[in-house]
Amino acid sequence: MTKLSVNINKIATLRNSRGGNIPDVLQAAADCQRFGAQGITVHPRPDERHIRYSDVKNLKPLVITEFNIEGNPVPKFIDLVLEICPDQVTLVPDTHNQITSNAGWNTRKHKDFLKNIISIFKKQGIRTSVFVDTDLTNICHAAETETDRIELYTEPYATNFAADKENAIKPFIVASEKAAELGLGINAGHDLSLANLNFFHTNIPYLLEVSIGHAIISDALYFGLENTIQLYLKQLK
Repeated sequence: MTKLSVNINKIATLRNSRGGNIPDVLQAAADCQRFGAQGITVHPRPDERHIRYSDVKNLKPLVITEFNIEGNPVPKFIDLVLEICPDQVTLVPDTHNQITSNAGWNTRKHKDFLKNIISIFKKQGIRTSVFVDTDLTNICHAAETETDRIELYTEPYATNFAADKENAIKPFIVASEKAAELGLGINAGHDLSLANLNFFHTNIPYLLEVSIGHAIISDALYFGLENTIQLYLKQLK
């Protein structure tokens, strides 16, 4: 079964908009796991506009499933990951003021950089994943970084799903098959939702994990967090 990792950044965004500790990010993470999530994802950014570095440290003893930390491997991020030693680190090429992740790595251009960073994390026993699009050249060069996995950037699939889901999924099928051929594990994330998740899961071979935040927290406003997580888990069966 493909694992569901819940990204709790939006919980922190809501908290930070008012100050104080409502909603409680730590309680939300504990509840997501209690409701069936098989992982917790956080994506701390340098300006700490949602998840704070202190949140990541406080979450470490509470995450009893899989802890996945996403981010651009700037020095501060590298230090945080090495301190926490999560189960997985996902490397994402965000710029400093980027609202959300909107592109994968150019792994040919940044191969040496990524290979060096990945070697640092793997020496500490941390599984690594590189955020990429479906371009086969980028997937091939990702394999040469010696990463354990890739995370397929799924916004193009989500954007085109309603109009033509068969064509929307095609490049992701090809990309996943190439990744598996190269010995890479496959994760996916960005704009996956109740509307498009089951079709993606059904058609993508070798899918190990999906990381979903914005859609889950948005759906939880209507369905409640527990019911929402159960609905997403059903899409992955």
